[in-house]
This record gives sequence, structure tokens and C-alpha cells, in this order.
Amino acid sequence: MEITEFVETLRLDGGLLADAAQEAGPDARIPACPDWQMRDLVTHVGQVHRWATEFVTQGVQQPSRPPEAPDLADDELVPWLREGHHHLVLALHSARQDLSAWTFLPAPSPLAFWARRQAHETSVHRADAQQAIGASLTPLPSAFAADGIDELLTGFHARDRSRVRTDTPRTLRLRAVNSPGADWTVHLSDAPPQTVRTTPDAGAPDAGKPADCTIEGPAEELYLALWNRLPWDALTITGDETLSRLWQERGGV
Repeated sequence: MEITEFVETLRLDGGLLADAAQEAGPDARIPACPDWQMRDLVTHVGQVHRWATEFVTQGVQQPSRPPEAPDLADDELVPWLREGHHHLVLALHSARQDLSAWTFLPAPSPLAFWARRQAHETSVHRADAQQAIGASLTPLPSAFAADGIDELLTGFHARDRSRVRTDTPRTLRLRAVNSPGADWTVHLSDAPPQTVRTTPDAGAPDAGKPADCTIEGPAEELYLALWNRLPWDALTITGDETLSRLWQERGGV
């Protein structure tokens, strides 16, 4: 996907998140994060947006923690969220293509990383906010959802902190049925998972080989299920279902 596509998705989903937060009120519970109320979700996203904006606008080269949130009254939270989101969108729109800044996942460039990461961060939490008011989730483009699956598998779960591990080597196949080429094989062991893109026409070594468990479904449903934002009922699971349960229990980031 192009950087402009990520920024546009960030723009749209950030607005939808703020709208849902306004409707829900600060005390609303977040179904996917039982310890959180809406004020916690809004505070988290507002901090992350401002944190990302610093890297994009200042070219920060070292890791840092998100800034502390100000002590805000409940009726100030959503305007504060909207302000930070607006500045992040502007920063990404106006950033130089050769931006140099710290990142924490592989990406073609720092600008591509921050646009992609913030788009997915915001989309997942937009789903949280809409679920808190019992609203239907705004659909995501299948290409964007497939990209989010790729980021989760080849980025987050390639790191040492991933808890998706098995005592004996196993393979998990994930396939987004409505997104051409969205097919991955995850090699599980007692080490961090290793994911291989298994698009058949790309000649990937795992393409066509059976996996111990295969999970497939529409890209958006698969994306949100892997982020534990949707139940797995809409997905087709074949083979060893203990591997799907392993993900549900340990796949949180």
C-alpha cells in the first residue's frame, strides 16, 4: 500500500474513533480490553498519536516513551484526542519522503513505518470504540486488512516478546480469502514465530505444503480476530485447533 493510503485510513478512522468515544461517554467499557473504560482508550490513543508525531516532525533517533497525558476533565478528553489526531495526520502528509527517525518494525522507510503503524493502531482502536457503543464496525478495505495481518505476523510476532510458541515445531497457515496473495505460513517452535509469505505464484518454499492448522476467512475478519477484536466464529479452521486456541490465548501484543 502507498503511504497516502495509510494516512487516509488514519484520517478516517481517527475521526470515527473520536465520534464513537463522544457518543459512548468516558465510563463506557471496552469489550476487548476489560480493564479499560473509554477514558483509558482515548488517553492511550491520544498519547500514541502525539508520540508518533514527535518522531515524524522532529526526526527523533532514539526510542522514547509516549508523553504523559495532561490531567483533563472528562469533557476535554475527546477534543484532546481530535487535536492530537489532526496534528499526526498533518505531520504525515507534510513529512519528507527521506525522513530519518527511529522505528521498531521493518519497513521500507521511517515515513512508511509511522504511516502504516499509526493507521493500524487507530483502526484497531476505532473498532474498540465502536464495539463499546454496540455499533456495527465500519468496514475496512481488504488490502488494508491484509496488510495489517502481515504487519502483525512478520513484525510484532517476529520479536522476542511474542508468546505464541510451541514445545515441538508446528505450522500455522493463515489465508485471507478475499485478498489475492494474502497467505502466510507461521513456523511455531520454542523460539519466536517465523512467518513466510506463501503466495503460490511467488514460488515460496512453503506454498502448497500442508500445515498443521489452517485458518482462513475474509481479510477484515481475520485481521480483527488475530488482534482479538472479533470472535473466531466467522473463520474456517481446519487441522489442529489447539493452534488456533494458542493464538487466542497468547497472541496479544
